[in-house]
Amino acid sequence: MAEQILILDFGSQYTQLIARRVRELNVYCEIHPFNKIPEITSEIKGIILSGSPCSVRDEGAPDLDLDSLRGKLPILGVCYGSQLLALKYGGEVLPSEIREYGRANLSHIDTHYDLMKEMTHGSQVWMSHGDTIKELPKGFEVIASTSSVRVAAFKIEGEDTYGIQFHPEVTHTSEGKNLLRNFVVQICGCAQDWTSDVFIDATIADLKAKIGTDKVVMGLSGGVDSSVAATLIHRAIGENLTCVFVDNGLLRKNEFEEVLDSYKHMGLNVIGVDVKQQFYDALEGLTEPESKRKAIGRVFIEIFDEEAHKIPGVKWLGQGTIYPDVIESVSINGPSATIKSHHNVGGLPDFMKLSVVEPLNTLFKDEVREVGRALEIPETIIGRHPFPGPGLAIRILGDITAEKVKTLQEVDHIFIQGLKDHGLYDEVWQAGAILLPIHSVGVMGDERTYEKVVALRAVGSVDGMTADWIHLPYEFLGKMSNEIINRVKGVNRVVYDISSKPPATIEWE
Repeated sequence: MAEQILILDFGSQYTQLIARRVRELNVYCEIHPFNKIPEITSEIKGIILSGSPCSVRDEGAPDLDLDSLRGKLPILGVCYGSQLLALKYGGEVLPSEIREYGRANLSHIDTHYDLMKEMTHGSQVWMSHGDTIKELPKGFEVIASTSSVRVAAFKIEGEDTYGIQFHPEVTHTSEGKNLLRNFVVQICGCAQDWTSDVFIDATIADLKAKIGTDKVVMGLSGGVDSSVAATLIHRAIGENLTCVFVDNGLLRKNEFEEVLDSYKHMGLNVIGVDVKQQFYDALEGLTEPESKRKAIGRVFIEIFDEEAHKIPGVKWLGQGTIYPDVIESVSINGPSATIKSHHNVGGLPDFMKLSVVEPLNTLFKDEVREVGRALEIPETIIGRHPFPGPGLAIRILGDITAEKVKTLQEVDHIFIQGLKDHGLYDEVWQAGAILLPIHSVGVMGDERTYEKVVALRAVGSVDGMTADWIHLPYEFLGKMSNEIINRVKGVNRVVYDISSKPPATIEWE
């Protein structure tokens, strides 16, 4: 197993970003809830305590037994994590007298300490906390300050335990990556040898050991995650993998035929199943997003169970679950709220006697793409925008009908093809159209119309945990609006979504 950094999550919106920054140093790390600490094995080289939306002074604030960790492994407390260290050992943490949010500059840095090596005077950092450490406990030393925050960073004498009251993981902290490198490499001694090739070799070996000569059935979506996961499993077990590509009636225009054709050239054993009507029947009358997701997940399970029974001796269900799917589907008892259920997360019903194998469930989306390129999967698949597992069902707000799906497919096709034709597709991380549950007044010719409204969405991101809307050219948006309204019957208004994640999500449901 690869050496790793353990991140204990107190619920901060930045926790996943800490993990991304550590992995950019070619060091593996995992996020675990503060109240569900895994066994501390020899592979764990250090611990990072995350921030939190809570105050350490609140009754019932997240807490843990730091005595069981201190002195055994290097520790870095970030924001809430640093304040927890200070408070528990006799320091004073009080509400900030002045606003401590946003940019600040380090006015004092003691570079004799490993954490602060090669940090420069005046270096910009990003503050985001309502409390501040007023007094440190005995044996704690200040190693960095700003003009308004005396204890911007500290170290505990005689051990590799540090705390910082700023966020090194955000780009606004100009030397944040350097600080994290100091902690992960210099202090924790990680070798920076976690690469795509290492991941592939280790994963294939693990799959061979886990699956052996058993057979696996796997659902493919045409997207990056399932394609990379299927390729890894195929490399491990060959023809014992059977892939199923389901036409659930919620795919993009012509997607079923195009994706099946692309998989033929990859050597995967793929079966195409047209079951549109089963999904439409299950979705009839449902309008609430979670109800739609669960109905789709249930029918997928039924389809796979049916297909699995056609394969003698199948014992496993392969899934393309990735790390954000897992993170966003897990609550840590309060601090991190569950954002949504996920079709790949949560296990299988008792009647389906298959074990789940998820070779990508420790990777972020951009890491999956790098693994895919190392596996030499065609760029047409690797560079494809993410597409939600429930498909167009969560881009049609309200109930689902075949007519609405057809309308949205046409709108989506014009938009996506337009991005490709104008050289914008690769500048966008994810794009799509949303059919809104409202009508608007319009004029076509000399007639008044009262027809559907669609929203276009295009975002930039690295891993889907955060995203910002793309500033597409006005001329392009105008052209798309004209084409959609002129070519798609029943649509008379097009709007563009300019919301970021957070506070919005990428999808509307």
